[in-house]
Amino acid sequence: MKAAETASGSAYERPPKAPYATDFTRSRGRLYPEPESRTRTPFERDHDRIVHSSAFRRLRGKTQVFVAHEGDHYRTRLTHSLEVAGIARSVARVMGLDDDLAETLGIAHDLGHPPFGHTGEDVLDACMEGYRGFDHNAQTLRVLTKLERKYPAFDGLNLTWETLEGVVKHNGPLVRFGVKLEDLPIAIQEYNVTHDLELESWPSLEAQVAAHADDVAYNNHDIDDGLRAGLFTLTELREEVPMVERVLATVEKDYPGIDEFRTSAETIRRLIGVWIDDLVWESSNRIAAAKPKSVEDVRAAGQPLVGFSDQMNEHQAVLRRFLMARMYRHWKVNRSRSQAKRILKQLFDLFLVEPELLPNAWQQGMDGPRGQRTARRVCDYIAGMTDDFAIEEHKRLFSLDR
Repeated sequence: MKAAETASGSAYERPPKAPYATDFTRSRGRLYPEPESRTRTPFERDHDRIVHSSAFRRLRGKTQVFVAHEGDHYRTRLTHSLEVAGIARSVARVMGLDDDLAETLGIAHDLGHPPFGHTGEDVLDACMEGYRGFDHNAQTLRVLTKLERKYPAFDGLNLTWETLEGVVKHNGPLVRFGVKLEDLPIAIQEYNVTHDLELESWPSLEAQVAAHADDVAYNNHDIDDGLRAGLFTLTELREEVPMVERVLATVEKDYPGIDEFRTSAETIRRLIGVWIDDLVWESSNRIAAAKPKSVEDVRAAGQPLVGFSDQMNEHQAVLRRFLMARMYRHWKVNRSRSQAKRILKQLFDLFLVEPELLPNAWQQGMDGPRGQRTARRVCDYIAGMTDDFAIEEHKRLFSLDR
């Protein structure tokens, strides 16, 4: 059946659902049983619960490279999540998978990230040394199953098994290569006791698609943000990244004389298309070779069935090296990172020894200064902050002018 009919016709035809796609009618359900919706599939319902959560709204104030107050045009965790969800939906649909589940995993995957991007995660992990550490993936599970508290019958959002499995295992099995359950972050260990996510198996194809959609999104939006910030030029990019040079040449051929902003925007748009085409092509070949007949065959495949080609992985490595040198280690970014480190470290150290400074709701369940439960509550509080809130909280507590 064709997905769309227009006056000019459509080149796109929606494929039928594949036998190895996740079937929402056979979902393993929720930890706390609930009546099914008459208007939405279980995965659509998961999607809506995430969109209406406080954690999802706060993503608009969390950044990845630039701090929120540095400009209105840079990506935030929210816009990144929406980009990932859109790419995941498109890829899943063309591959005959459940696009609702893929989209849901796209919007959920960054909910556990703290303020100030990966710098924030590094700081919290260091602060939590001796308190079972911090991991953004485990924190996402904690947000979805504990920290969101709006339903009368349970903590968390009570999402389906398939969504939680995809969130936790989107990068592959967690129990493998000598890693045991007791080696995993405590949030994952604790949840798995009551709701076994089968951490030794591969996740659904929808989860694997969402993980690679994340790569497509950040590879290309980091190019866009870096150009906007003036950290590198289009000329430097094309000279050092052959893949960009080839795509940029097609843009210049098709649209000679357009301004640099439109040139870079069109180049990035086409690069996303190249990445997606490669992902679909390579994944289709892997699936054809593995011949899975069900989603359970996918989980038992022993290897990922979604991925980029070796050639694309090489292109990606070249791009990441360029961005590491020209963007992630740029002195302007280093300054912001240095400030972020001090802000979060000082907030954590203060709250840990004076937990009475936390808002009343966050003081529940603590076990005194420097206690294990106190440290986790402090970590949860800080991890949920937006960039700007962390900056303002630091000013309120450490500035004599406030």
